Amino acid sequence: GGRHPQVNSVSRSPRLLFALVVLFTTTLVLAQGFRGRRIEQNEPPATEFVAARWHFGTNGYIGHMGWSHNYPDSDRNLNGFLGRATRLDVEDASYRIIELGSDEVFDHPFAYVSEPGEMELTDQEVLNLREFVGRGGFVLMDDFDGPVQWEQMRSQVRRAFPDGEFVPLDIGHVVFRTYMQPESLEAMAEHVPGGEIHYYGLLDEAGRVAILAGLNNDLANFWDWYADGQMPLKPATDAFRIGTSAVLYSLTH
Repeated sequence: GGRHPQVNSVSRSPRLLFALVVLFTTTLVLAQGFRGRRIEQNEPPATEFVAARWHFGTNGYIGHMGWSHNYPDSDRNLNGFLGRATRLDVEDASYRIIELGSDEVFDHPFAYVSEPGEMELTDQEVLNLREFVGRGGFVLMDDFDGPVQWEQMRSQVRRAFPDGEFVPLDIGHVVFRTYMQPESLEAMAEHVPGGEIHYYGLLDEAGRVAILAGLNNDLANFWDWYADGQMPLKPATDAFRIGTSAVLYSLTH
């Protein structure tokens, strides 16, 4: 009987070590894109506009955490700009994490998606995406780069819209100038890793942009980091203009 404590102690040590490694790794992953902050749900005020940041199924290409990059500062800063630049009833804290597979997705007409190149949607999420667009919802897809991530995003959207195609959009499209047209898309390109920036739209049956996808761009980096000098003011201004126009477009078209 005296050997049991020793055996248990030995058997627990690898498990304890494994648990500590998992905890340490998880902490590092949670810190990615948040500067060490924990991911916490936000309870927004009862404003006219509440930005929905979708949490969706992923394939692990970016550690299953791409959906949360730049949260919550980018969300707060874009809302702050909206509040100053428009008459929209919005506060800095008017944002919320929404599960794409939940019914709550239909409560918010504007959705922000970070790292759609990591999408691997559940069947329910595919159904909700289709219904969200069918009800007139708008999705801004941001922060993904290159052909692999582009094709992964398209493969998941095609599950909801088998006949849908993304069409290229130039800077003169109304989705970019509902508020104020940005001076340039390329001014942002040298500050993001993807190279030349391209925007595409998935149109609904009425010809409205339902999904706006910015390949090789990362608007949220500009929204998040401009205040501490990590992003130059001019391209950051264009990023805020694009975000603001997208929100107003979603509410008026």
